[in-house]
Amino acid sequence: MSTETPLLTVRQLVRRYGSQTVFENVNLQVARGEFVAIVGDSGVGKSTLLNCLAGLDTWDGGQILVGGEDLTTMDDTARTLWRRAHVGFVFQAFHVLPHLSVAQNVALPLMLLGQADDRRVGQMLTAVGLHGLEARLPQQLSGGQLQRVAIARALVHRPPLLLADEPTGNLDPTTAARIMDLLVQQTREHGAALVLVTHASAAAARAGRLLRLSAQGITRLER
Repeated sequence: MSTETPLLTVRQLVRRYGSQTVFENVNLQVARGEFVAIVGDSGVGKSTLLNCLAGLDTWDGGQILVGGEDLTTMDDTARTLWRRAHVGFVFQAFHVLPHLSVAQNVALPLMLLGQADDRRVGQMLTAVGLHGLEARLPQQLSGGQLQRVAIARALVHRPPLLLADEPTGNLDPTTAARIMDLLVQQTREHGAALVLVTHASAAAARAGRLLRLSAQGITRLER
């Protein structure tokens, strides 16, 4: 990992649901241009961890810093504004807006930032293999196509922090490899930090570091 100041720093993070501890003692640093994959048993809180890193979920102890900014000190409004500019999130459930076309869904992060750019939207759709489907609505797409819309939307505004929850789960092996190429390229080209949760061994193999999340924290896996 680079010796420069990490883009993402997590210190002693704790998340509980009521009296049940989901995870604790989570410590993590990710540098600009670095790709980290996280694996772990079902129900251990991998998706919850990503939601915390994006400021979408709350936590019960510890600290999250991104680019030197402390999410712990932000209120909900500040986190929302920060997330728009700094985070690209590929959700496992896509969260594509049904009343917007493919192109409009992908353009949404740029529009929210006042940076509408049809050319960049077109380039991103081509990169994920959806050129020609710009005008379609989500209900006219397959699960794999919806996943690619979500990936294009997460990347289009070139955020410094990329978070991906099973981004290749609905894709055939060839398309999955293409999407991983795109994620890795975006990470390196724009100096982003990529944190990816996956059960797919092919996706995990692309990471610079492979980590396991458990209730007791994060450990590095040797390969």
